[in-house]
Amino acid sequence: MSEMTATATRMERYRLWRDTHVATSPLRRRLWRALVGVVGTLISLGGLALVPLPGPGWLVVVLGLAVLATEFAWAERLLTMLRAALDAWAEWLRRAPWWARVLVGLVGLVVVAAVLVLVLRLTGTPGWVPEWVPFVG
Repeated sequence: MSEMTATATRMERYRLWRDTHVATSPLRRRLWRALVGVVGTLISLGGLALVPLPGPGWLVVVLGLAVLATEFAWAERLLTMLRAALDAWAEWLRRAPWWARVLVGLVGLVVVAAVLVLVLRLTGTPGWVPEWVPFVG
């Protein structure tokens, strides 16, 4: 392993690999960008489908955006803006009084519970859920 690859970031190593293996042919470069575009878009769309459900929907969307950012500057800019907004939100939450953090947590819990109840009402309650569980029967 050369010294450049030993100290390079993961993205720099990816770009080095891409430039030496993929970018050597214009056709190969176009096919690679198309493949990355399709895979990143499918991951992002799958994440958007998961957003209303409890779970990692937004995380999957960001993962798809990260895949797209390896080849597309617009996705990299969007990912940078998203990271800045998330950092600002986390900083605000860190500086907020304890009652505001508790309130944000409770609102999040209520939203997730409401979505779960709505999904169970629309799709039907699985048989393994006991009859005594409120709101889903």
